[in-house]
Amino acid sequence: MHEPKEQRPFSNLMRDANSAFLPAQETPDKPVRVGFLLREHFSMMAFTAAVDALVTANLVRTAPLFSFSTFGLESLTVTSDLAINISAGGVLNQLPLEGPEAIEILIICGGFRCSLQEDLALTAQLKAASKHNITLGGLWNGAIALAQAGLLDNQICALHPDNHAFMLEHFDKVRVSERVLVIEDKRLTCAGPSSALEMMLRLIEQVQGKDIVRAIREILSCDLVAESGATQLVQAADDPSFPESLRNLLQLMSANIEEPLSIDELASCIGVSRRRIERLFQTHLETTPSRYYLELRITQARRLLLQSNDSIANIAVACGFLSSTHFSHCFKDYFGASPSQARQTSRS
Repeated sequence: MHEPKEQRPFSNLMRDANSAFLPAQETPDKPVRVGFLLREHFSMMAFTAAVDALVTANLVRTAPLFSFSTFGLESLTVTSDLAINISAGGVLNQLPLEGPEAIEILIICGGFRCSLQEDLALTAQLKAASKHNITLGGLWNGAIALAQAGLLDNQICALHPDNHAFMLEHFDKVRVSERVLVIEDKRLTCAGPSSALEMMLRLIEQVQGKDIVRAIREILSCDLVAESGATQLVQAADDPSFPESLRNLLQLMSANIEEPLSIDELASCIGVSRRRIERLFQTHLETTPSRYYLELRITQARRLLLQSNDSIANIAVACGFLSSTHFSHCFKDYFGASPSQARQTSRS
């Protein structure tokens, strides 16, 4: 009797791109519960950036890593800074601070027009949350509510520059940072939408590890605008830590999926030796050029398979496989299911 064939693992770079489509990895017994307290006129961009990180974390794993819920101060309807009404799942006095459904992380969502006056009920709930060892955070000027509760005394925090003067004037025990985000001692604060995303990614890394964050960045960081003003999509080949010759090789491979180039042809195109190419891939990607090229084509095939109605035979040809049979074997080696099974599962 034959032993079942062990699934072939992707190399690091391609694993991130395919993690959402691989068989279930080890996951926690239950997702980490995150609560967002929405203040009137909260920044919609900052809130959605933070939530997007959590939702994408769940998308790149086969079991949810996070759950999130929203709360208003007194009403289930909260108006954002865009004058869009958001339906919250509960109100402040319903925050679950203990028991099996207790939140583990609570983020106060502020905004440019949010009131800076202390809300005594919020202060009381934040103090209670701190006593239950709940991680507390603030988006935009959400840190002010934490300061009003005395929960940033002798700590450093980040908040929107427009609110620096207010914080410095009213809370002499709080150190205001010039950085856009700060994560220290179960406190996380940030200054705006872009830093809200980065703050949550760093939190996710602390809670779930670096692999999950790499996979999230694979999805969310494709359209970052560089300081130079470049507006091209960010690809794996754009990693500035890679030598130029390696970046050129990755670009060549991506541009030649249907008719793959041999390693010798790649070497000739960029003017380096075959041995040099092998060393570049081993040093920077911890894999061989042939394996990376195969995984790149398998990844492209997976996208076409799940996003189009093209036949498996046509997809195999479009991704440089000599036959449907060879393609199916390679696909199953990596994804643990045949192309037809993967397509059927994705549409069920």
